[in-house]
Amino acid sequence: MLKELNLASLIIYDEDIKNGFLLIEDLGDDLFALLCKKAPEIDHEIYGSAVDLLLHIHKNPAPKSLQKYDMNIYLKESKLLTEWYLPAAVSAPLSKSLIDEFHTILHETFSKIPSYNPVLVMRDYHAENLIWLPKRSGINRVGLLDYQDALAGHPAYDLVSLLEDARRDTSSDLRKNMINKYISNSDLNNEEFLMAYNLLGAQRNIKIIGIFSRLSLRDKKSNYIDLIPRVWNHLINNLNHEACSDLKQWVNKNVPYPNHIVLQKLVHVI
Repeated sequence: MLKELNLASLIIYDEDIKNGFLLIEDLGDDLFALLCKKAPEIDHEIYGSAVDLLLHIHKNPAPKSLQKYDMNIYLKESKLLTEWYLPAAVSAPLSKSLIDEFHTILHETFSKIPSYNPVLVMRDYHAENLIWLPKRSGINRVGLLDYQDALAGHPAYDLVSLLEDARRDTSSDLRKNMINKYISNSDLNNEEFLMAYNLLGAQRNIKIIGIFSRLSLRDKKSNYIDLIPRVWNHLINNLNHEACSDLKQWVNKNVPYPNHIVLQKLVHVI
């Protein structure tokens, strides 16, 4: 679909599937994350182009072949919090009643996500998967990486991925301006979109905290735990939306803040 929309996704020139080789296009080294670190003043320009690209994609329905990003996946992903982060953080197994309560609140909360015709959701649409191609024009200045896990879902999801980056800070002005840019150039209701944005943001950030905990505890990749406080801050911002009130109350009551002591519990012990 990306090529059909004339987007700057990687061209595969040749392949040897049996031996695990691909000959692919080289889009260069100008990752958004690196550019913004070297020249912070460029962030509004390149993020604006990334938002334009999303608007372009979202004018088209998702391919029918894509699995839907639905309640079943929302719940499955969110359970990673109670499977990995929370047991380690409290240093104890969780009771069945606590887990059941969490699942009930998740279902009730995510049921509020406004329905919308599904669009292509790349899921990992962030600064380390986007490459700036200034010699090209328009939305083709944004090179795309890592979209193999795409699903069909709500258009707010990839905007959350872009602006609530787990690996780098984005300013409140940038987030506000990019959200306004997206809404003003779409046919979506402002209040409904902001509600969806925060509900999907809460779901995504809960999932990421669980994934990063698993990467450390199971896969011995302890560098990921250093990213958890940033993701936690994104989550708290999402939970401040009134649609997340019950989930916010549950998190405040049951999930410890990822301070130094908690993060140390997430380090894999040989």
